[in-house]
Amino acid sequence: MIINLKKLQALRTRTFNLPPQKRVSSPASALSFVNKRGFVYFWPIKGIDLPSLWTAVAGDRPVADKHDDPGHITWGWKDNALDKKIWYYGKILRGKATMISLEIAPYFYALSENYGSPEEDYLIAYQEGRLPQSAKQVYEALLDKGAMNTLDLRKEAKLSNAKDSEFNKALEYLQRDFKILPVGVAQAGAWKYSHIYAITTSHFPELAEQARKITESQARMKLIELYFDMVGAAQVRDVQKLFGWGNEVVKKSVNKLMENGVLIPAEHPKSAGEWVAIKEVI
Repeated sequence: MIINLKKLQALRTRTFNLPPQKRVSSPASALSFVNKRGFVYFWPIKGIDLPSLWTAVAGDRPVADKHDDPGHITWGWKDNALDKKIWYYGKILRGKATMISLEIAPYFYALSENYGSPEEDYLIAYQEGRLPQSAKQVYEALLDKGAMNTLDLRKEAKLSNAKDSEFNKALEYLQRDFKILPVGVAQAGAWKYSHIYAITTSHFPELAEQARKITESQARMKLIELYFDMVGAAQVRDVQKLFGWGNEVVKKSVNKLMENGVLIPAEHPKSAGEWVAIKEVI
């Protein structure tokens, strides 16, 4: 089976919302875009093929440096929605800003290191060497004091004297594992702009129960299927690069989807490698 490049481009024009598709131009259409795709990046990420809100709004061009660029209207939409619970937002895929529909968030959560007890899960992860000390301190501060902006959080976590990179890595780690998420913006710090963070299960108390019904295998296959619905065709290594699950786990999930007829092995006319595609682009 050989991938039809015209069909592939037509699919991505639709899923990435490229011209001549109608631009995403309002918070409501942004929510619709996220819900249709299941999960997208906020900004386009170099080396990763995945729809992003920026591209859906501004077109297929680099993120502008100038703050007054029309494409940056997405920043306000994102900030204003943080406390609205209309989607799940955080630094998730590859530690980059990711927007996930509320329907799909439980599938991601089912693959996290959380098992239903916010007061205990993190301690088990820490004792087993999977949770860094700095992340433990940040998490405990939020568990004890509730939602806080980054300045207060850093102080409460006793990381004021730590390097910025250490504190930021702790925030990223906890977001990637669905333990914390930004829930608002505070006028704090030199730039009068600071995210407010909270424990995930306090902001989305139903998420753990929703995820409990989903097995890890079901979650992986669901997310891979959504990914291929967006990109049409990719190599197995691209799936691993995005989700970071490990080669064997990814291959097992992809093989299961091929057995089920959801994906098919394919050849790319211009690129060697182990390609997989959906029937729509063949």
